[in-house]
Amino acid sequence: MLKKRKLGRNISEITVGEKLVVNQKIEDRDLLLYLGLTDDANPLYIQYDYASQTPLKRPIVPAIMLTGIITSAISKYLPGPGSHITKQEIRFLQPVYHYENLQFTFEVTNVDHENHFIDIKVEALRNEAEPVLEGMISVCPPYALSKLNVSVLENF
Repeated sequence: MLKKRKLGRNISEITVGEKLVVNQKIEDRDLLLYLGLTDDANPLYIQYDYASQTPLKRPIVPAIMLTGIITSAISKYLPGPGSHITKQEIRFLQPVYHYENLQFTFEVTNVDHENHFIDIKVEALRNEAEPVLEGMISVCPPYALSKLNVSVLENF
């Protein structure tokens, strides 16, 4: 027997001002998985000898990894499974270094029922104080299905 899986919240359940906070520590394992998956050989991401000779002084986290944390939080929590990003604008204010603790804050700033999307403001802070990124994300929340049962979501 397959277990029924839960979709995220539909647009009628989301209100302006809602917030979500996600804490993330960037570990070597995460960086190595990214580099292996993408075959990205940028020495600035992993080579301490190279990075130490740049103004950054040590390896940084690829911007796309930070974007992945944002995407994951939207897919898992706000609005959750079944949602997808339709537009994103992210400014990377400061480099993020290996092993740093980041706090991502997401806030719903607009709910457009007619066009079925929400806007979410996102920011990430290093050590709960220093901004490292900010952005706006437009998201299509999951659609309310007329009948949600096991057969609909067999492979979910």
